Amino acid sequence: MARQKPIELFMPPNMLKAKVGGGTGGGLDMAAIKRAETAMESLKGEFAGWAAQDVQKLEAARGRFAKTPDADARAALLRAAHDMKGQAATFDYPLIARTAGSLSKMIHDTTKPIPLGLVDAHVSAIHVIYRDKVMDASNKVALVLIEELEAQVAAFLAA
Repeated sequence: MARQKPIELFMPPNMLKAKVGGGTGGGLDMAAIKRAETAMESLKGEFAGWAAQDVQKLEAARGRFAKTPDADARAALLRAAHDMKGQAATFDYPLIARTAGSLSKMIHDTTKPIPLGLVDAHVSAIHVIYRDKVMDASNKVALVLIEELEAQVAAFLAA
């Protein structure tokens, strides 16, 4: 039998591991994490203002949609609801995020006309949650309301 060449193993460098610091004591820069936490704390005072602006944008988009429910107004309403869905949890309003998510789903997942009453129910719920500063994600009254809104959206989309 002829002699075969020995097998060579080639281990490509793990560039990601090198960039993150590998497994040798490096890894996370705790000072950078602390700076980020400090920056977030300093911004928390501005969260209420930003949340108020988002609520106003949603109410304005709802008004425009109620007046003229065309494609542009519908898109503006979807955009406002979607923005709230993404940002409300950051502003410490997880129930607004969930309600806005339900509204976004209703608008996005169908091409049929959206019932203004159901839009109004979502917008009113968001307004009340913000006005009353309901930041506790386990608030029983708010959860019952949101669950009902989600059920109404599911029924509407299924019809």
